[in-house]
Amino acid sequence: MEASGTQLVLALVIGLAFLIFLILKTKIHAFLALIAGAVVIGLIAGLDTAKITDAIAAGFGGTLGSIGIIIGFGVMMGEIFQVSGAAARMARTFLKICGKGREEIALAITGFIVSIPIFCDSAFVILSPIAKAISRQTKKSAVSLGFALAGGLVITHSLVPPTPGPLGVAGLFGADLGKFILISIIVSIPMMIATTLYATRLGRKIYQIPAGEGEGWERPAYQSPVYDTLKDGDEKGMPGVFLSFLPILLPIVLILCSTVSKAVKATGVFASVLGFLGTPVIAVGLGLVAAIYTLALKIPRKEALDKMENGIKSAGIIILVTGGGGALGRVLTTTGIGNYIAQGLSAQPIPVIVLPFLIATLIRFAQGSGTVAMTTSASICAPIVAAAGGSVMLGAFAACIGSLFFSYFNDSFFWVTNRLMGISDTREQIRTWSFTTTIAWAVGFIELLIMHFVFGTLF
Repeated sequence: MEASGTQLVLALVIGLAFLIFLILKTKIHAFLALIAGAVVIGLIAGLDTAKITDAIAAGFGGTLGSIGIIIGFGVMMGEIFQVSGAAARMARTFLKICGKGREEIALAITGFIVSIPIFCDSAFVILSPIAKAISRQTKKSAVSLGFALAGGLVITHSLVPPTPGPLGVAGLFGADLGKFILISIIVSIPMMIATTLYATRLGRKIYQIPAGEGEGWERPAYQSPVYDTLKDGDEKGMPGVFLSFLPILLPIVLILCSTVSKAVKATGVFASVLGFLGTPVIAVGLGLVAAIYTLALKIPRKEALDKMENGIKSAGIIILVTGGGGALGRVLTTTGIGNYIAQGLSAQPIPVIVLPFLIATLIRFAQGSGTVAMTTSASICAPIVAAAGGSVMLGAFAACIGSLFFSYFNDSFFWVTNRLMGISDTREQIRTWSFTTTIAWAVGFIELLIMHFVFGTLF
């Protein structure tokens, strides 16, 4: 028997309340709490036990199938960066290029550009060692650096094609792709500025830096950034700039080339090889190999292996919790909660341009995936917007912007960012990443209204 709408909403409310209670008030680990919350939601929503367990397995495996191996490779690469001195070299390079006090801006712009062709999960794993290295060198909070980077990544991941989500939304609405890309980049800039300012302020409130020798984190009393310790003589023994950045640039270039090849519909053996090498798992794996055979050559074999094993140990909890978030999201999708909310909203007398935004917002909150939220919203709203004579361009932007709302437990990127930045307290996880995405969402909504009411005739 199919569950009623009231039953589905009740399942969502009770299940999330139960999940939050387990995480905040008990000693149960976040991974177990996520699985327990998924089971409770599935049972209240009327799913039979077989469907619940299948959804949990599929969600866990599907999430880790795309990101789990990359996390493992990424943390191993990060250990090599640390022990070889490449991380310190990268930090110094960024400091020299951007100047003192502009590190958050540099990382936000880096994320903003990198995430246009690359999934933000993969990109954050690849780039987060730079944030840690800058924090280690300057004593600036890793929270401000890491979440400035993550903010830049998630914004263009959600708005700018050829990332699959916004690309699909533009196609569903029939928006001109060239105009959509150009305008989405412009729209993304104020959102990036807002999240960077928030991350900078947050770093003063949550002052956390990598501990000695790169093992764990510490929270000393807040201190101003330190730049005078960066003496040129200290660079002796560090690898060069090219070799230091090569393991990061290699996967980024491979993934970018593969994306461009697919966009222009290239064929032939070269395109096939490029498509294979540009697969995120293969590309990041090649980056790790490059790190081993360039940066780790002067490190004793046993020390290098020990360091990489330390990375694998630290990756274990990240992988488990990330998979748990994927399991929860799949159960929510299987119950049909997101579709029920979307259909209910579409029947309400809401201004047509706001409809895709609201539906994407609620679906995002219900099941976690920004890509699912924006494409579902676009599928429902594209014919409605067209029939009402609304702007298909603004409708597409509304769906994409709505998908940024309040990333939390059922979003794998929530766990990737927080865990890699050493944020384990639930309140702080929400304060750091959930609030960051919501700030981007709010600024984007204001821009959407301005485009509609002030520049509507141009769209």
